[in-house]
Amino acid sequence: MRFLLVLILGIAIGAAAVWYYREHNHQAPNQSTGEQIESAAKSARDTIQDKLRSLNLRGSDISNELARTGRIIRQQAHEAGQVISDATTDARITAAIKAKLVRDPDLSAWNISVNTTDGVVTLSGSASSAENIGKAVFLAMETEGVRQVISTLQVKP
Repeated sequence: MRFLLVLILGIAIGAAAVWYYREHNHQAPNQSTGEQIESAAKSARDTIQDKLRSLNLRGSDISNELARTGRIIRQQAHEAGQVISDATTDARITAAIKAKLVRDPDLSAWNISVNTTDGVVTLSGSASSAENIGKAVFLAMETEGVRQVISTLQVKP
């Protein structure tokens, strides 16, 4: 989970630096470059935390929901008007999520099975912590074409 936050934070800092160099005429007179970057990084971190909170993907949320229902389900808000029925789209979604799992050192693509039907992704298998289950759900949710994510992942150290 920390790796994902650090990665996103790094991207945000990089974007802030590019913005600064392109828009240097808009610099506040009393604010140094370091302060501007720090402010942008803090804003990005807060935005990420808000999104994780709004999707209930924090470790405690995942643990509570697993204890109550044994699975995690998250749904995109804009899915109501979209229908994905093309099998090639589902295969692309599955491949994209598997690729994200392979790239993430905290998650095991071997231990997490991904199945996609009509834009609904089902994650099953195991992860080393509730935070990593949240990370897997987040990676799936952030994949283009995903309408809903259902997780039956279990914590197994």
